Amino acid sequence: MIFFNLPLFLASTSGLAALGVSWSALIIQLITFVLGFLVVKKYAVKPIMKILDDRHQKIEQGLKLSETMIKQEREFKIKVDKLLHQARHEADQMIADASLEAQNLIKKAENEANQRGELLIEEAKERIKLETARAKKELENQILSLIGQTTEALLRQKLDQEADNRFIQRLLQEEKETV
Repeated sequence: MIFFNLPLFLASTSGLAALGVSWSALIIQLITFVLGFLVVKKYAVKPIMKILDDRHQKIEQGLKLSETMIKQEREFKIKVDKLLHQARHEADQMIADASLEAQNLIKKAENEANQRGELLIEEAKERIKLETARAKKELENQILSLIGQTTEALLRQKLDQEADNRFIQRLLQEEKETV
């Protein structure tokens, strides 16, 4: 029954009207609020919610991308460590090979130096033999000359060079046989 007599109920001084609230103003304000709420919901809340959803998705993508990047960084670091280890191993191997090659070159140089030294010693020995033979021959000639001079002085006669040499050879032969 109150609803049928709404204008009369609203105009009564009992209830809210006694507090100074106008029912017509309250209904108008309620309708305005609902209309404002619907407008704000349609034109403000939905775009704001869409923007928030988009940001949320971008943040999620960023987090996923960040996790992917961290995973790739770990994998890359493992690969880099493996490559560094391999490079160190190869460098160590190169150093060992170079050291071995240097030792081989040193040994080869020592062998060549020894062979050259031995060759020089052999050449020196040959030269000494030749010089000794030449010196002996020269000494023999000088001795023969001295013997010839001595013999000439003894015999007081000069024999020809060929006779001198035969005579001296004979004397040397006799001397060798005596010794």
